[in-house]
Amino acid sequence: MLLPPVLVFIVNAYLPMVGLLIAFKDINYTDGIFTSPWVGFRNFEYLFTTTDAWRITRNTILYNLLFIFSGLVLSVGIAIALNEIKTRFFPKLYQTIMIMPNFLSMVIVAFVGYAFLSSDSGYINRSILEPLGIPGINWYTEPKYWPFILPFINIWKTVGMNSIIYLAAITSIHAEYYEAAVIDGAGKWKQIRHITLPLLTPVMVILTILAVGNIFRADFGLFYQTTMNSAALYPTTDVIDTYVYRALMNLGDIGMSSAASFYQSVVGFICIMGANWIVKKINSDNAMF
Repeated sequence: MLLPPVLVFIVNAYLPMVGLLIAFKDINYTDGIFTSPWVGFRNFEYLFTTTDAWRITRNTILYNLLFIFSGLVLSVGIAIALNEIKTRFFPKLYQTIMIMPNFLSMVIVAFVGYAFLSSDSGYINRSILEPLGIPGINWYTEPKYWPFILPFINIWKTVGMNSIIYLAAITSIHAEYYEAAVIDGAGKWKQIRHITLPLLTPVMVILTILAVGNIFRADFGLFYQTTMNSAALYPTTDVIDTYVYRALMNLGDIGMSSAASFYQSVVGFICIMGANWIVKKINSDNAMF
């Protein structure tokens, strides 16, 4: 039973590691991957010597920290709320509604966002701001609004699926804990505080550690598609992935893009190990390994 997933994992995760050589070579299609000349760490210099290095690194880290924190709080809150609904119909309905955005392509999400944010015919300008006598906003040229818009879109798209994971963990908590708490006079808030949240902590910690591993990666579709790749928004929406993609399209330098991906993977590995080490020092039972 384990053989098929192990083979899939090897084919998709380990065999492609041969491609890491590209990050250290000046690739040309005549010589191929193995015989192209070595260039050492020259491909990595692009990320660290560019004048935009600080901006894209700052945006990538801060957005991911915001996504991790807001996603954790809202996902756990929604899972607890769904668990408190005793009728069977409404939780299933709410779960279906919340999970649906997770299966939408970012291209579709981008055009849904455009329907709301378009300066000419967008719903927010035409149906909300203008009837109130407020001048319409050109959302795709105003960077100051996007640190709020992007987290909102990310939460709308991902929080439903994450809440299902926590809901599954909550439903596995034995009912005897809550029955004993009721006998002792504990209300719903005390049950959540002293039973649900402590027993959810291991799952919360593991998912947070895994999320920290991607802190140097960004959802390319979210930052590229939903912003319509507007150059005016780069100060607050440009991240490592979008910056490297545009550089690859303009320069065609495969080695540079491979170096960026390799750098993100190494930093992600270090972050996971560091986060797990911290958790292990605090409570070894909650650590991943």
